[in-house]
Amino acid sequence: MATIKTIHTKFHYFCTTCGKEYDNSQIRYLCPDCESGNTPDLPPKGVLKIIYDYKNIKPDFDHLKKNNFIDLLPLQSMESMPNLKIGDTPLYKLTVLGEKQLPFTLFLKDDAQNPTFSFKDRASALVSAYAKEQGIDTIITASTGNAGSSLAGICAAQKQQAIILLPENAPLAKITQSLMCGAKVVRVKGSYDEAFDLSIAVTTELGLYNRNTAFNPLTIEGKKTVAFEMFDQLNRKIPDRIFVPVGDGVIISGVYKGFEDLINLGIIDKMPVIVAVQAKGSDNLIRNIGKPGFTIKSSSTIADSISVDIPRNFYMASQFIEKYNGEFITVTDKEILSASKTLATNTGLFAEPAAAAAFAGFYAYYKNGKTENRSTNVVLLTGSGLKDLNAVSGILKIPLAINPDLNELKKILT
Repeated sequence: MATIKTIHTKFHYFCTTCGKEYDNSQIRYLCPDCESGNTPDLPPKGVLKIIYDYKNIKPDFDHLKKNNFIDLLPLQSMESMPNLKIGDTPLYKLTVLGEKQLPFTLFLKDDAQNPTFSFKDRASALVSAYAKEQGIDTIITASTGNAGSSLAGICAAQKQQAIILLPENAPLAKITQSLMCGAKVVRVKGSYDEAFDLSIAVTTELGLYNRNTAFNPLTIEGKKTVAFEMFDQLNRKIPDRIFVPVGDGVIISGVYKGFEDLINLGIIDKMPVIVAVQAKGSDNLIRNIGKPGFTIKSSSTIADSISVDIPRNFYMASQFIEKYNGEFITVTDKEILSASKTLATNTGLFAEPAAAAAFAGFYAYYKNGKTENRSTNVVLLTGSGLKDLNAVSGILKIPLAINPDLNELKKILT
């Protein structure tokens, strides 16, 4: 591992598998002791978690917010972050769904309003900022699409070079976005998992800095900022449930980590119930929770952003879910597309399938009477529907063009 320029005293790394701790004098990815036993056909062990010196952090949320949470981030200065509006996304309150008044409170956290229209900007920005502080100007990642286009956009803003490895079937919009932002894009004939393994191999061979989720521990630190925002936007209260779309398990781990930081500081005293929502055709994470071994089903879902055979952050995510009594649910592609249409029709928010999966999970809870009256619920919307227009084409009827004739138009409208 490369030695870094500045050793931080405020944090260290903790292996979620063996419990060994490491300082931050080097760029670290996985625990070297646990990594040696990993095999390509199973989720990696040795994923590292960043732990702060909580005793020396002022347990005052106003103080933390005023300083942009720098005390809880592995950075020297917030000036290293890109000059883009990352995070601070809206939290919309929804009181009516269809024609029904909701007997509980529902909020929609719209992270599609990040610069590249994806939640992944939170992680890319932090990784990029850390790289900038270390004098690193090239970053590589494997992606189903969103992490790649996110890294491409953030690196463009930071004058860094992004290298993106995508599966061959990645949506055209995400490939286009990455190319427009100047990234070097490589399409891999295979799945996301194969692109991931290839990116690790070239990282080792060429000494590149790697952004991969569940490989680079800084990605979770970027994603956890959404928890701080939700707590702030809900008037310093935690919601009863948060519905999160799940693929690799990094976003949900980030949400847990953010609230866990607040628990460790004594700012809150309990964890909200976090619901992991997976596509039924790609449920390799939640299907294996609590099982003695790990079995893989080949993924097939319209929600490309959460289509994963080997959930790279399985062990950390399952630890969080089990420790804090989290819940989980699967939804079909039909439910995802229906949820996307319901969401757009009722709110004007057009979510990509992976994001709509979280709303589909909420909607299933609602229909089955599992959302208690007077409870507070948050759905995390992680990406824009404009990222993958083909996904929803099957549920839409594109109108035929008409002549510019007033009478013809009146016939259509009446």
